Amino acid sequence: MAGNNQTLSINNLPDLLTVREVAQVLRVSPLTIKRWGKRGKLPAIRINSRGDRRYRKEAVLWLLGMQQKGEV
Repeated sequence: MAGNNQTLSINNLPDLLTVREVAQVLRVSPLTIKRWGKRGKLPAIRINSRGDRRYRKEAVLWLLGMQQKGEV
């Protein structure tokens, strides 16, 4: 986490978000994000041998009701 203190908003989301970034945008805990992934509510992409999770911006926007499901 190199000193990136910029607050994320809906208007400046990267294409792939970390658990912490999604939790910040949705105002829930990172544990909640991981639970939603297990339940299929917010699918995660595993990116390396450690299994780090990333979430597609479109999926986060869809969860917020800001994007059509077909666009995810």
